[in-house]
Amino acid sequence: MNRMTRININTATLLFCLLAPVMAIAAGDHVPVHDLTNHWVGYAVLIIFALAYIVVILEEHIHMRKSKPVIVAAGIIWALIAVAYRQEAPDFVAQEIRRNLLDYAELLLFLLAAMTYINTMDERGIFNAIRAWLVSRGFSLRAIFWLTGLLAFFISPFADNLTTALLMATVVMAVGGDNRAFVIVACINVVVAANAGGAFSPFGDITTLMVWQKGIVEFEEFFVLFIPSLVNWIIPAALMSFTVPKLKPQQMDDKVELRHGALVIAGLFLLTIALAVCGHNFLHLPPVIGMMTGLGILKLYGYYLTHRDLRMMSQADFAKRGMLPADFGGENLAVGDMQRKVFNIFVSLKRAEWDTLMFFYGVIMCVGALGTVGYLEMASQSLYGNLGASISNILIGILSAIVDNIPVMFAVLSMNPDMSHGQWLLVTLTAGVGGSLLSIGSAAGVAVMGQARGIYTFFAHLKWMWAIALGYAASIWVHFLLNAAYFTVNAGGG
Repeated sequence: MNRMTRININTATLLFCLLAPVMAIAAGDHVPVHDLTNHWVGYAVLIIFALAYIVVILEEHIHMRKSKPVIVAAGIIWALIAVAYRQEAPDFVAQEIRRNLLDYAELLLFLLAAMTYINTMDERGIFNAIRAWLVSRGFSLRAIFWLTGLLAFFISPFADNLTTALLMATVVMAVGGDNRAFVIVACINVVVAANAGGAFSPFGDITTLMVWQKGIVEFEEFFVLFIPSLVNWIIPAALMSFTVPKLKPQQMDDKVELRHGALVIAGLFLLTIALAVCGHNFLHLPPVIGMMTGLGILKLYGYYLTHRDLRMMSQADFAKRGMLPADFGGENLAVGDMQRKVFNIFVSLKRAEWDTLMFFYGVIMCVGALGTVGYLEMASQSLYGNLGASISNILIGILSAIVDNIPVMFAVLSMNPDMSHGQWLLVTLTAGVGGSLLSIGSAAGVAVMGQARGIYTFFAHLKWMWAIALGYAASIWVHFLLNAAYFTVNAGGG
């Protein structure tokens, strides 16, 4: 969810599809209208998707935002599919596009509401206050190591793993200073903890959110992954902690005051979560309805904050600029420092990661097109039909360490393999925590690499991959052990 997410994108579907031409040749020359895997359109779709992905990979070098190539690729791909269907079923493609657009619209609006809340809490100083409290307590380096990991694990289920990792990494760098060895292991610890914490909550990671929105796993059922997720973090954290000295860095006097309404907004965010959960569980409404209702409540409260700020400004402040309070027209604020003093909810809305949200559009439409062509069904048969659900879901987690877990999970949801509830929980767990194996495997890892540039690097993370892999394997074993009953229950969603 952050513009710093560079490399971990959508190779999952690409890797699935690269083998598709070889598999398709065995299907014979006759291709029915609903199967384009051995049709020139199918091959063209793969080529265009691969080219778009290459451009995404080169984002950091060519300075082109990752949303641009996938959006263009999605349009071209669907146009080609429409050409293939124009005689036999001209309306089919439009129906498929609308179906994928509905999936995207739910994800977009849900994330937009959540991002606006997070940005508003940031603007009110909540995250800065947490950081200031930690750096001013005079904790030892080992205590900071465990506290930042613990807070990352428990904040990420609500504030998402990316925001949490950036917040805790700021604390680590402020306290660690020139102690590179401490900063490296503490940053790794924060990334692993944030990813693990996000795996047992629909609000902690996009993958869990998608599974919840599909209705495959109910909200309260995600919490059976709490212990496996905790194990995933605690094992590598315990191993790395032995390298952290008990030195006590110089205490820093860093105080931050919360701005008016900060705690109210935090409470409204919890209320919004409750609206989404209760509306989904009791009224069978899509979770996005509760989130958008909560966003509306925040906007109403923002109206109060705006006018309060205007009232708090003295007449002299306006007079110095030759303005009257009426010149501001409610929420239509002037430019300059006056605008910065007056709360404006649309500033928080504008700060949403629009490139990432548009990238999700391209990914969902491209993956949906691959499903329409028939490649996802092939991939599903190759994975879940031949290897079995357990091995496939574990491999999905490992794959998400190399690529982004969002297209991986969307591809699995599009395949919709026939799995037990326990297997759906397993793939939710592995897709969420598997990205910790490499620094490029999660948005949190890539973001922290950008924040601690030159210190926390790909190879620095790679040195501790063995410890993280132990946590990954242990979390899977604990899930099989504690949640065995779920493996006999068929999933009811999809």
